[in-house]
Amino acid sequence: MNRRDFIAAGAAAFGASLLGGPAFAQSLPPRLQPAFVSLRAPLPAGEIHVFPDHFQLFWTMPDNKAWRYGIRVGRAGLYEPGDYYIGAKKEWPSWTPTPDMIRREPEKYARHKNGMPGGPNNPLGARALYLFEEGRGDTFLRIHGTPDVNTIGRAVSNGCAGLTNEHIKMLYEQVPMNARTVLYPKMV
Repeated sequence: MNRRDFIAAGAAAFGASLLGGPAFAQSLPPRLQPAFVSLRAPLPAGEIHVFPDHFQLFWTMPDNKAWRYGIRVGRAGLYEPGDYYIGAKKEWPSWTPTPDMIRREPEKYARHKNGMPGGPNNPLGARALYLFEEGRGDTFLRIHGTPDVNTIGRAVSNGCAGLTNEHIKMLYEQVPMNARTVLYPKMV
């Protein structure tokens, strides 16, 4: 953790103690704000579980507890349910649109075909957890940050699960390499 992240985490914790949650998250409804919760059904500790219809991600803990985060998910036809594992973790990752993204929306993505360096305006945000699959390797799906808080609670991405930049920093610190990650099918 670098000095800037340490100071930001301290400020967020101070804001949380005064306001009942970080100031940046006050615009999110309570069900999309980070919370330490009891699970309704038991899940193994040390796993990520994404429930797309509820726009929620759970990082499971012992004793049927979990950290819950509000997320955005892939729009129709782009969300890919499955059983994955964290194959890479990156801070302020660079980003390159996939060929499919460029084909679908060349006006938006073609200019970035050679990539974009990490930074505050990068679509992967402050942190990214890279989803891998046995026998396939990197799936090009990510759990990552976004500076656009207004997208949380919506199906708007190209298949990835996104958290606010501040929330992905919190999750990133908790999740180890190779952690199992389950993206459940959309029911609606």
